[in-house]
Amino acid sequence: MRTLSIIDETIQLFSDNLNFTELSPANMIASMVSALVCGIIIYLVYRFCYRGIVYSENFNVLIVMITAITAFIIMTISSNVVLSLGMVGALSIVRFRTAIKDPLDIGFLFWAIASGLTAGAGLYFVAVFGTALIAVIYIVFSLIKKDRKNYLLIIRYAENAEKNVNAILGGMRYRLKNKTVNGENVELTIEVKIKHNDTSSVARFREVDGVNTVTLLEYSGEYMN
Repeated sequence: MRTLSIIDETIQLFSDNLNFTELSPANMIASMVSALVCGIIIYLVYRFCYRGIVYSENFNVLIVMITAITAFIIMTISSNVVLSLGMVGALSIVRFRTAIKDPLDIGFLFWAIASGLTAGAGLYFVAVFGTALIAVIYIVFSLIKKDRKNYLLIIRYAENAEKNVNAILGGMRYRLKNKTVNGENVELTIEVKIKHNDTSSVARFREVDGVNTVTLLEYSGEYMN
């Protein structure tokens, strides 16, 4: 009899979970509004503090969408245990094949998902406060590195100008990335740090006889040929 009673209770609990728990309109509105506020904060931080080569507006809009979508998914699965298991199984077959080149973009995606999770779970203050705190931390680090940026300096010169080019490089702090020798022509690629966008030191290479071209590219961490 005891075993039958436990089975009946289990079946009754399972049956109860099949029914949706009504979500009040106030809670749904509060969750979506807090998720959108968090998404907009992340959007603005990404837009004005982006340090990559090419800014993608589509990716930034996607961040806002992910925050809102995650919020209403969490609201849905939190209302029913059985439904949550089915949705997890359905989402597990989704595969994203878009390559993300900048590791920092992955951080923004996780940031958006975390904000949507907390907002959808009804933790509105945690969602907004956590988003604002991370935004402040990221902005502080961006301002620290703003005055000094990394650049790739590409110098193409004749082999007889090697000594003069090295003399100028001796007064600079740099890191060698690539050096290509093609006959009597040399292509030198180095990483340099420049403060306040001051490129006056680069102009000295143009005064050297035998230097053909001098190219300066902002370096975001990915080397491109």
